[in-house]
Amino acid sequence: MSKEKKFEENLADLEAIVQKLESGDVALEEAITEFQKGMKLSKELQDTLDQAEKTLVKVMQADGTEADLA
Repeated sequence: MSKEKKFEENLADLEAIVQKLESGDVALEEAITEFQKGMKLSKELQDTLDQAEKTLVKVMQADGTEADLA
């Protein structure tokens, strides 16, 4: 298994951060730190989704059923 966390694990971590921040029971310094972690996770998740989309487009092109929409 790779050292990188799976998409689902990162998504669960991001959801936990959002819930923590939404609760309002977090000190400002901790909220800032958690927000920064959340933004990093959000970018990693988006990058994973973008890469998955590119892979699917390639697979569909190889099959001849879809054209590159990008």
